[in-house]
Amino acid sequence: MTSRQEQQEQQERRERQHQQELFRFLEERFACAQACTECARSCAMRASLMDPDGTEQQELARRKGIMCAEVCDATCRVLSEESRQDEDGIRVQLEWCRTVCLETAHVFDAYPGAEEAAAACRACARACTAFLDTLR
Repeated sequence: MTSRQEQQEQQERRERQHQQELFRFLEERFACAQACTECARSCAMRASLMDPDGTEQQELARRKGIMCAEVCDATCRVLSEESRQDEDGIRVQLEWCRTVCLETAHVFDAYPGAEEAAAACRACARACTAFLDTLR
């Protein structure tokens, strides 16, 4: 094989690898945005079921649910923007979302019937972690 052919094959391998990385990046970004949307929906629904005049623990769960829904919604909007954003800003948003989701899941664990919302929060946190891995 000639040097020219070897160089061409190496270039083609690099291009395929780059394309695979781009596909993975886009898939993880989309999966994270979907998980954020589902988590926001579940948290908003769970928060709406909490008694606003309930106990201090119910108030905490309601506030956490509302905050999680808002953070997930904001994260989904950031991930849905087409312009190339500051990668550090995306990373901070994802880490914030992951943290809030895990905190909210922990609070929801104390409430019977909140299992679906807690699971959505954990799924969102996992999706944020997976997408963060593509940014590193």
